[in-house]
Amino acid sequence: MNLRGRNKITPEFNMSSMTDVVFLLLIFFMIASTLAKQLNTIEVQLPEAKGKTENRNTVAVTISANNQFYVDELSVSKGALRSTLLQKVSRLSTPSIVLRAAKNVAIDQVVYVMDLANQNGIKVVLAVDTQ
Repeated sequence: MNLRGRNKITPEFNMSSMTDVVFLLLIFFMIASTLAKQLNTIEVQLPEAKGKTENRNTVAVTISANNQFYVDELSVSKGALRSTLLQKVSRLSTPSIVLRAAKNVAIDQVVYVMDLANQNGIKVVLAVDTQ
């Protein structure tokens, strides 16, 4: 009696599922790389440290090298900083700011913004460039 299976298995590799996975990974990394960029910020040279500051639910306060203040991309004077900052932060569920100060900014400018935030119950995160 000759017992043979009717289904013959061929050892071929199907590449279509492999290409699907590769394209899904490509799309994932393309989307992830666009989210990794900091949006609504002024370009300044930050001090370096071993850390990472990334939070999308914040307001960016930038102090440029010539002591100009920016809230997100809006240039504001030092006197109008408080009202502009409170207006922007009032829309957030957890009020927090990312303080981006250039390397050569005087420490009293940084302390001014941090004191302003502490008086109003706003969490402050100091932004740095990774080493």
